[in-house]
Amino acid sequence: MSDHDKTPRNPSARTWTRLGLGAPIGLLAGGAALAVAELAAAAVRPRSGPVVAVGGAAVDRTPTAVKDWAIRTFGTNDKLVLQLGILAVLTLFALALGAFAVRHRRAGAAGVLVFGVVGAAAALGRPDSAGVTDAFPSALGAIAGAVLLYLLVGLLPAPRREAPGERGEVWDRRRFVIAATAVAAASAGAGVLGRALSGASGREAVASRESITLPPPDSGAPAVPRRARARVEGVSPFTTPNSDFYRVDTALVVPKVDATSWRLRIHGEGVTREKTLTFDDLLRRELIERDITLTCVSNEVGGPYVGNARWIGVRLADLLEECGVRPPSAGGPADQLVARSVDGMTIGSPVEDVMDGRDAMLAVGMNGEPLPFDHGFPVRMVVPGLYGYVSACKWIEDIELTTFDSYDAYWVKRDWAREAPIKTQSRIDTPKPFARPKAGTVMVAGVAWAQHRGIDKVEIRVDDGPWEEAVLAAEDSRDTWRQWSYAWRATKGGHTLTVRATDRTGEVQTDKRTRTVPDGASGRHSVVVTVD
Repeated sequence: MSDHDKTPRNPSARTWTRLGLGAPIGLLAGGAALAVAELAAAAVRPRSGPVVAVGGAAVDRTPTAVKDWAIRTFGTNDKLVLQLGILAVLTLFALALGAFAVRHRRAGAAGVLVFGVVGAAAALGRPDSAGVTDAFPSALGAIAGAVLLYLLVGLLPAPRREAPGERGEVWDRRRFVIAATAVAAASAGAGVLGRALSGASGREAVASRESITLPPPDSGAPAVPRRARARVEGVSPFTTPNSDFYRVDTALVVPKVDATSWRLRIHGEGVTREKTLTFDDLLRRELIERDITLTCVSNEVGGPYVGNARWIGVRLADLLEECGVRPPSAGGPADQLVARSVDGMTIGSPVEDVMDGRDAMLAVGMNGEPLPFDHGFPVRMVVPGLYGYVSACKWIEDIELTTFDSYDAYWVKRDWAREAPIKTQSRIDTPKPFARPKAGTVMVAGVAWAQHRGIDKVEIRVDDGPWEEAVLAAEDSRDTWRQWSYAWRATKGGHTLTVRATDRTGEVQTDKRTRTVPDGASGRHSVVVTVD
């Protein structure tokens, strides 16, 4: 055999063409699959779309430690990061599948169908699944993507080896470009139309919110004491604006619920008279208005997931009593109230705490307006003194009375504690970490909270010095945070400022540092500054 015969022949031009266009074809087919799926989801149910369904399934199956890390790292953008991650994975999958389909056309098309199976299974497995119809968007999108991948690969030049000197058949590039362009344009159009239709499905909810005028409360909140607001630049405002209020939940798509069709069912153990309430039913009842500070269990020491708002709503205890419910201390058989959201979230609250006289409510308003969609419109639960994951069900539609022994709510199944009273905490808002204030009097200020117990004292320590008592702003109520300030005579050099609070029971904020799982972080907040 000659040296010429031993040398492998270079791939022909058509082979390079096929390989070079395979990945983009996969991307076109994948984009088309997603666009068709989103369009179908708009007709079926927006939350049945594959990205939302797979994202929700990923959230449900993500280990608690990873969720905690995501919230700490990305904050309220954690859901956006997850969706972008899903799209990135799908993009890589589509590129690889397109390259694979160049040599294995039918198997490549079948691979797209696998994508549909995963999306359909995720949609059917969601807690809020509406049934078999939720599988339709992913299935239809996958079929469309598979057919397009098969057809587009078929437009590439035939994969045959050219003999020496053979010119080969002419590849109809124009036909391929027209087909690919048409697919891209149709996919973009379907995607835009799907988004528009999904948005339209929420317009009635938006209109229902805009038409609501909250009646004046029968029991209004007392005026906030003038001295409850520390006059120190940089301290958190006493009332957190709705736009700045933290949001931590598992909803990849914020539910848009029409208040006119919303219903709430109350049932379960110890309920002798079941109730089904409309939004108007709630507005016709006695309404209370209260300032209440909420805290997320995912809030690290010194973290941002705490806020204070003025809520208006219906006393939850009154509703439960009308249904015949008695707390365990009065012989009631149910010790857990399970609240269910329209997106399938379940949150379990201690019945005893809900009915012990605190201002637990079904809230319909926040800071003088109907609840924002992000914060649970049309109705949510608010229970002073309990972390949100055991009390603050948003978009609520069902209340079931049961026991802790017979049912574990969503977060309890994921290693969080069944009951979680908020821990005594304090935070330094100013100066910020690594600030460089000038020597002299520096105002140190922040907030402290121990909801439903109240704050009695806040102290500051500079480096390893003695604890010095800060000046407390006036208390609004024991269910709200309290601002504090301290005039520090700062000397040049690096310093560590540490804060601790004492609640009304006499409990001093512990210095033992713990993570958020299973029942909230503990420890003392410190900031390091350099005084010039």
